[in-house]
Amino acid sequence: MDPFLARTTGMTWRHELRERVTTLWLVKGLANSLGMVAFFLAYFWVLRHPQDVVMVMPLTVVDRWFSFTPAALPLYASLWVYVSLPLALLRTKRELLACGLATGAMSVFAMAIFLVFPTTVPPAGIDWAAYPSMAFLKSVDVGDNACPSLHVAFAVFTVIWMACLLREMRTGVALHAVNLLWCVLIVYSTLATRQHVALDVLAGAALGSAVAVLHGWGLRRRSEPLRAVRPEAPAPSAGTVSAPG
Repeated sequence: MDPFLARTTGMTWRHELRERVTTLWLVKGLANSLGMVAFFLAYFWVLRHPQDVVMVMPLTVVDRWFSFTPAALPLYASLWVYVSLPLALLRTKRELLACGLATGAMSVFAMAIFLVFPTTVPPAGIDWAAYPSMAFLKSVDVGDNACPSLHVAFAVFTVIWMACLLREMRTGVALHAVNLLWCVLIVYSTLATRQHVALDVLAGAALGSAVAVLHGWGLRRRSEPLRAVRPEAPAPSAGTVSAPG
């Protein structure tokens, strides 16, 4: 639903949320599924074909602040649910295409770094056999493709865009807090599971932030001509109570 129409019709954020999720739901589902398949195929190909000597990322004092916590694994895995949320809230095929191009560009940029400057996390000194779920993760994703952390980059990109979408729907503070907390917990999980070190996290956060800002700038540039011809919302008459949102 266009924000202008939402204001003039009194649509609440719950109604708008339902309308956004059900709009183009099949296209969104297929795009999300195909995008993840393409990402993982590329990611694991790059993981197995470094073009230079793999450099071990150094530890910093920040890494000592976070102990190994196997219970953080579900938080780590929840990224793939979290990144699907903005996609579910988009309204047009043009928005879907723009989001896909932004996340695709971010992935290609990071994977180019992984190829040319391959990195890995330092040995954790942990017997992974004592933690079966972690052992499975380590057998699949061995800790290479470390810097920048794409896990963090996607989380930061998502938190920024979810914040924009939630603000557009005027959902209130609670959902904004959940959005921010989810992102923070995912970032924490990358350190607590020993999948990344602090420098990986910092680089990933910078990458995700930069792509989100550039993506937003591009969308605003495209929408400026539409705003120029759109009529202003009529002022509410005396005694009118705006819908809760």
